[in-house]
Amino acid sequence: MTQSPQTPHPERTQLRIGPHTVQPPVVLAPMAGITNAPFRTLCREFSGGKGLFVSEMITTRALVERDAKTMRLIHFDGTEKPRSIQLYGVDPVTVGKAVQMIVDEDLADHIDLNFGCPVPKVTRKGGGSALPYKRHLLRSILREAVTAAGPLPVTMKMRKGIDDDHITFLDAGRIAVEEGVTAIALHGRTAAQHYGGTADWEAIARLKEAVPEIPVLGNGDIWSADDAVRMMGETGCDGVVVGRGCLGRPWLFGDLVAAFEPGGGASVPGSGVSVSGPGASVSGSETPGYARPTLKEVAAVMRRHAELLAEWLEDEERGVIDFRKHVAWYTKGFSVGSEMRKRLAITSSLAELDALLAELDLDQEWPPGADGPRGRTSGRNRVVLPDGWLDDPYDSAGVGADAELDTSGG
Repeated sequence: MTQSPQTPHPERTQLRIGPHTVQPPVVLAPMAGITNAPFRTLCREFSGGKGLFVSEMITTRALVERDAKTMRLIHFDGTEKPRSIQLYGVDPVTVGKAVQMIVDEDLADHIDLNFGCPVPKVTRKGGGSALPYKRHLLRSILREAVTAAGPLPVTMKMRKGIDDDHITFLDAGRIAVEEGVTAIALHGRTAAQHYGGTADWEAIARLKEAVPEIPVLGNGDIWSADDAVRMMGETGCDGVVVGRGCLGRPWLFGDLVAAFEPGGGASVPGSGVSVSGPGASVSGSETPGYARPTLKEVAAVMRRHAELLAEWLEDEERGVIDFRKHVAWYTKGFSVGSEMRKRLAITSSLAELDALLAELDLDQEWPPGADGPRGRTSGRNRVVLPDGWLDDPYDSAGVGADAELDTSGG
């Protein structure tokens, strides 16, 4: 993989989402249990505050009913501008109420709608990546959301379709344009692919050609800043959405700034990890432009991440326990050992985490193979859908109130 940034044309380094300028054109993808306020803080610090960082997926029913967990999830740090919320819903009325609540109570500056989630608990209710198959239902939801949002921009994220026999992204794109959606993000996989196989970047190019009126963002298999630049060059998309590529790698957003804006980049106080742009000497590596931290520097970021979670949850034990899922991602490629990884993954206090991190061979340089796929990589042969869902792409029968999940996430 080429490590030096290949800077795109300056005209392509800026994205407009309604009244908001996103520069560089990089968006943090909503990920359940991951993109909470602490993780967004880390990513923003490495990017120097540049880019757009979206909340976890929020269920519209839970928001309208003011579920306590959901109200915590929609909390934004005072430095987050614009504040971006992703909503999940299948009932147009409930979606409209949730958006109206966001507007009336000034809870966010941008609303994204989730039509891409492939997990069974969502698709079996007709939500997420299953929903665009029902064209009239999709149109109704978008209409309610855009109408209620008023001046707030509404965007949507979707997949190619349910499976190769039920492709929906081109129809959904035209419906979105007709209903006033501001921008569309496309993950170049079907729901059946889940996170397996290779993302179809050609589909992103086809969507851009089909809906030239609004920005199209590409998502899928962006593991490095060079991947992001290459996607924009190959597809003509207006920006990128980064999901699994930043798991255990929040400094990727600094790399992205360095790639799109030579001389940009930032560092996290106390972490030692910095990104200074092409031609600069980057901590942890001889490669100019991108961060290649030592294990000592990675450990500092891990410690800060855990501390931020503890502060956010107002409970040190809960925060460290929540951090456990990140251990394997941060340590991927380093010589840590399975036993130490297990010990790190059962910590329950910051002191315990500190002690274990101190036992590591912290002088290790950034290892070959530390980049590349992380997180879920499996595919599925079958998408769980409501009975009769595929019988008629225009009939919305069978979508009941229980399809509005009463908890956030997914």
